[in-house]
Amino acid sequence: MKNGLGALVFHGLFIAFIVAPIIVVCLVAFTPEGYLSIPTRSFSLRWFYAISENSQFLEAFLQSARLAVISAAVSVLLIVPSAFAIARYTFPGRSIIVSILQAPLMIPPVVLGIAFLRFLSECGLSATFTGLVLCHAIFVTPFVLRVVLASSTGLDTSLENAATSLGASRPTVFRRVIFPIILPAIATAWVLAFITSFDELTMTTFVAAPNTITLPVRLFLYIQDNIDPLVAAVSAILIIAAVAVMIVLDCIVGLDRLLVGTSGDHSS
Repeated sequence: MKNGLGALVFHGLFIAFIVAPIIVVCLVAFTPEGYLSIPTRSFSLRWFYAISENSQFLEAFLQSARLAVISAAVSVLLIVPSAFAIARYTFPGRSIIVSILQAPLMIPPVVLGIAFLRFLSECGLSATFTGLVLCHAIFVTPFVLRVVLASSTGLDTSLENAATSLGASRPTVFRRVIFPIILPAIATAWVLAFITSFDELTMTTFVAAPNTITLPVRLFLYIQDNIDPLVAAVSAILIIAAVAVMIVLDCIVGLDRLLVGTSGDHSS
């Protein structure tokens, strides 16, 4: 059934509402003026050159990227076995464990930040990169759990039984049968955890130190005292980089397979 004119107009307006702020930010980044404005007469790369001269933003970007990669990897390594056990087995305290793992999603980031700050101070990990990784790994845990749990719950056990009947051991069954099936979900969980960690501001503000400032925190500190388009230029670069990564992933893996878990139609 085809969509009517009203539905097409609604979807067009909805997409425009979502995309418009992104377009505005990208346009502001090319203004030659020293204040936030959309260029009307000429375009300039002035503020992109200014980023290269500001080492604080470059260091913060590398810090955020390294933090997001490590915290996403730690969360995936810890949650994948837990999610598989929760999906496959019934044991006392199962629902309590699920609630604890999903708690960071329900607790306000401000409260989490204060709790993490107190916890790191007691453990002697305050103002350290290790403590920041620990906090971010915990913060992204619910997102990883939901994706991997959804994939593991509907797993067909007949495939495992067939492999076991042919003499495969439990580690071999997991490595050769289960892992390839849930790999798209694991990749999706890692990407989601990476994005969440890279973009996190509120909680990180409490636990970050001068030597562990991430890019969102650096941008937040900058806009408190400045109104120039430098932040817009940084945002434009991040938007372009995100689009480029999506295009590359679509060409190499396929976004359907990565995000949905399907590889598309294949001819026999």
